[in-house]
Amino acid sequence: MEPTKVQSEGGLNVTLTIRLLMHGKKGETVKKMREESGARINISEGNCPERIVTITGPTDTIFKAFAMIAYKFEEDIINSMSNSPATSKPPVTLRLVVPASQCGSLIGKGGSKIKEMRESTGAQVQVAGDMLPNSTERAVTISGTPEAIIHCVKQICVVMLESPPKGATIPYRPKPASTPVIFSGGQAYTIQGQYAIPHPDQLTKLHQLAMQQTPFTPLGQTTPAFPGLDASPPASTHELTIPNDLIGCIIGRQGTKINEIRQMSGAQIKISNAMEGSSERQITITGTPANISLAQYLINARLTSEVTGMGTV
Repeated sequence: MEPTKVQSEGGLNVTLTIRLLMHGKKGETVKKMREESGARINISEGNCPERIVTITGPTDTIFKAFAMIAYKFEEDIINSMSNSPATSKPPVTLRLVVPASQCGSLIGKGGSKIKEMRESTGAQVQVAGDMLPNSTERAVTISGTPEAIIHCVKQICVVMLESPPKGATIPYRPKPASTPVIFSGGQAYTIQGQYAIPHPDQLTKLHQLAMQQTPFTPLGQTTPAFPGLDASPPASTHELTIPNDLIGCIIGRQGTKINEIRQMSGAQIKISNAMEGSSERQITITGTPANISLAQYLINARLTSEVTGMGTV
């Protein structure tokens, strides 16, 4: 059997899309790259410090575009060094955005593939352990000389063509970054001081979710024989410990704040009595996961406003 012909003049001539994370505005440069590489290059809009650059085309045009990007970055590094006392030239670094379902193939069994890439190209390759916020994509960071990077991108393209993404990919979209965002348990949080606060748009969703009284039946689970007995999602319980001196801001005057939090979140909230010798109080929140998340958020928001003196929330 004849081997299938994938090679064509040093590139795998298949149409492929590669996504890249970049900082700043590089409009004119991109225009030039489009013309010279023949690849389709799009840049995400929005006032985000990070942009997603999507490069689509036959693989040889993608490699040309990447070569131009790598050399452009190197040129920027050299220019910025001419005004700085640093003597050693930092490597060029590119960040690709790759569907998480393809990252396993890039890493290989026990890290074998990524190790082979590092050794054969001389570039440093790292696959982020966590997915990018609100997406099923991971960042793959490649750094080294432009030549090493181009070599490495070629190998990554081969792997991506050999193992296409499985299932639907939720693409990463950079958020206008005013504060860092973390992603946990399907929920986006921004960090304010030492508290994690859900994203405003996430908060509305969460509130709607908490207020939905519709039964939540996991797939494959049959409805109970006695409807009404098990109509609501299983309630879970979450405990928080709050310093005594901050409990007042959560309870509010004659319990007004805590009642507000109970109403808004739909969760049951119990605050333990002050224990002798203990400087902390236990808060027990019971409800669906959405109720609990919302109650936790509202409690954190109260604490944040108290601790940072941001006024009432």
